Amino acid sequence: MQKRIGNAILVGALAFNLIYGAQYYLRSAESAEKNDVYLNLRLFSQVLERVRQDYVDGDKLTYQDLIRAALKGMLNSLDPHSEFLEPEKYDELKKDTEGSFGGVGIQIGLRNEFLTVIAPIEDTPASQAGILPGDRIVKIDGNSTEKMSLTEAVKRLRGKPGTEVTITVLRPSSGAIKDYKLVRADINLPSVKDINGKRDFPLGDGQIGYIRLTQFSERTDAEFDEALDRLTKQGAKGLVLDLRDNPGGLLDQAAKVCEKFLLAKTLIVSTEGRDPSERREYRSRSRGKHLDLPMVVLVNEGSASASEIVAGCLQDLKRAVVVGEQTFGKGSVQSIITLQDGAALRLTTAKYYTPSHRVIHEQGITPDIVVPLTTEETEALFIKRIPGAVETLDPERQEKVRQIRDMQLERANDLLKGITLYTSRTGSGAKSKPENVAAKRTRDEAKPALR
Repeated sequence: MQKRIGNAILVGALAFNLIYGAQYYLRSAESAEKNDVYLNLRLFSQVLERVRQDYVDGDKLTYQDLIRAALKGMLNSLDPHSEFLEPEKYDELKKDTEGSFGGVGIQIGLRNEFLTVIAPIEDTPASQAGILPGDRIVKIDGNSTEKMSLTEAVKRLRGKPGTEVTITVLRPSSGAIKDYKLVRADINLPSVKDINGKRDFPLGDGQIGYIRLTQFSERTDAEFDEALDRLTKQGAKGLVLDLRDNPGGLLDQAAKVCEKFLLAKTLIVSTEGRDPSERREYRSRSRGKHLDLPMVVLVNEGSASASEIVAGCLQDLKRAVVVGEQTFGKGSVQSIITLQDGAALRLTTAKYYTPSHRVIHEQGITPDIVVPLTTEETEALFIKRIPGAVETLDPERQEKVRQIRDMQLERANDLLKGITLYTSRTGSGAKSKPENVAAKRTRDEAKPALR
């Protein structure tokens, strides 16, 4: 009896090993087939030749047409930011770094596969028309954007100043669809502004300063330094750094903004990719001049890329309290790889990480204190930022817009007034650990609101 049981167990074990081994072999063979470059290239060449020979209009196609179309499909299948760039598109990309350009003044990205407005640039045709962050562009000059790449959308939106372009916009909050006929203009990207949209930088109540960065351009560092110096000379006791609707820009400028509030060699942001060479760290180059200045950073869904790097850095290092709404979540690195015949690849090769190694991409930055705004409040505050825009409304609408308060900014000012009052009574601040005291106290005051 025991012998029979032993034989049964042995047979069962052998059967299990046989079945498991067969499955393992099949999986290994399947994996090897998927990763066999020559086998799959043979399939590609077979399809390529079949299209050339049998497609009804195959005589109108060249091998270059078909292969470039395949490359576009390959890169577009990876993520919204990777792309095969034909020579003319690569030339356009290079022109983007040269400064001003003709366009309508909006920063766009892909969110949930929809072409979405990250943020309109102030004092441009788009902002003056009332286009808002989060709006979906469903058509450009009557052409659907459903399968349109970012580069193609940018190409269609830009053009010679004085020419017209019509975009059809879906506003998700209301479901309303509206056509906007915009006249392209020279877009000179602004950078640093005060509470009134100017460059005077007056102090507010409680000697609280306010600086708004509309984007990170080549002159942001110098302009930001000038604004800080003006506020410091007036005796600023706190700072609101407004990054709402800031779509990003140059990484080095974001790092230079951060280092003004940090000790030397402090980690600001890092990048990581599959290639070890993509592992890079960006650290503050020198000791900042504003280590003990209490700060609040304002963000919303229009804060993206470099804005998220700044907010994430100052939040992680407990150098500032972040107030507002969840940010956009654009935190990937695109490398440009030149190819033959003037073409290029724009390939996502790494992701940004905050000092505590939080990933930004598709996650965004969560504020320490969430202060949501309704669509009506967001639209009203946006209108107020545009000089003379309120006066163009009908009297009833003007009154409604003027009555709407910026609750995010008010919350930031209240926090800073609390910390300055505390430090003045206790004598703490500059004599204590400079990079942490102000933010720590401000965070402590914010805790009840976080529960």
